[in-house]
Amino acid sequence: MNKGDLISKIAADAGITKAQAGDALNAVLDGIAGALKDGDKVTLIGFGTFSVSKRDARTGRNPKTNAKIEIPAKTVVKFKPGKELADAV
Repeated sequence: MNKGDLISKIAADAGITKAQAGDALNAVLDGIAGALKDGDKVTLIGFGTFSVSKRDARTGRNPKTNAKIEIPAKTVVKFKPGKELADAV
């Protein structure tokens, strides 16, 4: 399922237009992204939790040449599914 499919499903289930469903989905995604940018975590009970984690810099290896490379530190997004989602899958 892609974003367009999800918008169609939301529109059909909620009885709203695809434009309204698209606006609603974009508002939810923007809200989640904004909270994560601020370093907060987003918990959707029954669905899961989005959080931000810092990954330290480390030394890696190029598998082709076996040369050592430095991998820079970065911030990554993590998702932990909730119990209801995990049980449903």
